[in-house]
Amino acid sequence: MQMNRRFFLHKGALAVAGTAAIPSFMVRSVMAETANHPGRRLVVVFQRGAADGLNIVVPYKEKNYYSMRPSIAIPQNQVLDLDGFFGLHPSLAPFKPLYDQGHLAIVHAAGSPDTTRSHFDAQDYMESGTPGVKSTQDGWLNRALQAEDLRKRCVGTCEQHTAFRALALGNDVPRTLAGKIPAIALSNVNGFTVAGRGPALSPAASAFEAMYADSGDHILHAAGDETFDAVKMLRAANPAQYTPNPAANYPGTEFGNNMKQIAQLLKADLGVEVAFTDVSGWDTHVNQGSVNGQLANRLGDFSASIAAFWRDLGDDAGNVTLVTMSEFGRTARENGTGGTDHGHANAMFVLGGDVKGGKVYGRWPGLDNDQLNEGRDLVLTTDFRNVLGEVVSQTLGATNMETVFPGAQLAPARFLRLV
Repeated sequence: MQMNRRFFLHKGALAVAGTAAIPSFMVRSVMAETANHPGRRLVVVFQRGAADGLNIVVPYKEKNYYSMRPSIAIPQNQVLDLDGFFGLHPSLAPFKPLYDQGHLAIVHAAGSPDTTRSHFDAQDYMESGTPGVKSTQDGWLNRALQAEDLRKRCVGTCEQHTAFRALALGNDVPRTLAGKIPAIALSNVNGFTVAGRGPALSPAASAFEAMYADSGDHILHAAGDETFDAVKMLRAANPAQYTPNPAANYPGTEFGNNMKQIAQLLKADLGVEVAFTDVSGWDTHVNQGSVNGQLANRLGDFSASIAAFWRDLGDDAGNVTLVTMSEFGRTARENGTGGTDHGHANAMFVLGGDVKGGKVYGRWPGLDNDQLNEGRDLVLTTDFRNVLGEVVSQTLGATNMETVFPGAQLAPARFLRLV
C-alpha cells in the first residue's frame, strides 16, 4: 500500500483524515495530566459565504429595514424578540433559550474593517487576523496558543500538551490554525480504527510506521509520531461507542455531525484546547427567502447543531466558549432576484458558561440611508478582533494581543465585557 506523506501535512501542521488502516502507537503520559486539568476550551465556527446578519439578528424596529427588504424581511410578528429592538430569525428558535438563560451573547455590526467584497480575501484576512495584510503566514488561533505558551513560561506554569490540543473537523487544517503549534484535522472521528485485533499491526500499518521511522526529515518524523499518538488516544476514547446526551438532538447534516464530534472529543478528555469547524451555504444572492427558504434552512441546521452541542456537553459546558464569525455581511437592500449581495458588517454569536449573555452588544449604527456604508451596507462598529481578543484572553489566557492580532492595537479596557 502506497501512502503520500504530504497527505498528512498541511500548511505546516498535521492533517489526519479518517482511514481504516492507521497504526496504533504509544500514548503520551500527558493524556492523564490533561484529563485532570481540563481548563477552558474554545470552539470557533466559521460561516463561509457571508451570512446575512440583518435577517439573522433582525433590527425589527428599524423602519428602513422593511422598506429596503420588501420580499425578504422577517415580519415583526414572527421575529423572536430579544430586547424590544432586535429579534432572532424564527429558524433560530433553538438559540432563544440559550439567550434567555444568559449563555448566549450577540455582537451586531461586527466584522473586519477591511472593505473587500471578495470572499477569498475576506476569509483569508479574518482567518489570519490581519485584515488587509496578505503576507501573514499563520492564523490568529494558532498565534493565540503561542501567546498562551509565552505567558505560562513567564510565570513558570508551562505544561505539555497532547496531539489533540488544536483540532479542526474537516479534511484540512484551516488557515485559522496554521502556524507553529501542531494542529490536527479530522474528517471522521469514527474512521480512526486499526484493522485486525490484538497488538500486531496490519501490513499497511507497519509500512506506515516504517515510512516515518526511516524518514530523514525530522519535522516529518515528528508529525508521524503525532499521528500515532492521536490514533492511540482516539482508540482509548472508543469513539465508535459514543452516545450523545439524550437531550442533544443533532441534525443529520455535515455540520451537525461535526458539532457532535467536537463534543465527543471535548468530553473524551483528550487535551483539546481549541477546536474549529466551518459551515458553508451563506452566499444568498438569489431567492434568499424570508421566514422560509434558503437562509431559513441554513439557520435551522446552524442553530439546532450548536444548541445540541451545548446540551450534549452537560456539566462540561461551563468550561467551553463558542464563537461564530463570517467573512462579511450582506447588503441592506435586497436585489432584483430576491437575494442580497456582498456587504460589510455582520453579527457574531458568543456562547459559553462564562459568557454574559442575554444581551446584544455593540453600537448600533442605524439603517437610515445616510447611515449606510457606501450607501448600501450596515456600518461596522465592532472590529471582530476585539471580540476574539477578549475571548482568547479569557479562555486561553492569551493576554499579549499584539502577538495574537499584530497591528490591531487592542486594549482590554475597550473590550465589550461579554466574557
